[in-house]
Amino acid sequence: MKIMIQPQGTLAIYEQIVNQLKNAVVTGELAANEALPSIRALAGELNVSVITTKRAYEELEREGLIRPVPGKGFYVCEYNTDYLREKQLMMLEKRLGELVGDARAAGLTCEELKEMVDAQWNV
Repeated sequence: MKIMIQPQGTLAIYEQIVNQLKNAVVTGELAANEALPSIRALAGELNVSVITTKRAYEELEREGLIRPVPGKGFYVCEYNTDYLREKQLMMLEKRLGELVGDARAAGLTCEELKEMVDAQWNV
């Protein structure tokens, strides 16, 4: 699996890692019991701090998506993809609500915002 980091993105780098790994679980790109790269290996591959990848893995572990195996690394847990997808949708709805509020404050119409979304979707 390839993780793409956007340094100028609106999300912190560790959040980008977390979100992309969650998406990989939902889509089946990462299967249950599959090994993840070590914290150091992922940091090197992404050219980010080990602290950043450690924080991402800690977040995923806290959410029950990955588990550490002493002496072996991190592995994807058995998961409920419906539950994970629902959590992602809730997060997206919250962010979309904030975006709609910003668009209204900027004086955009609903149609203008839809056009912006369409343009971004097709990038």
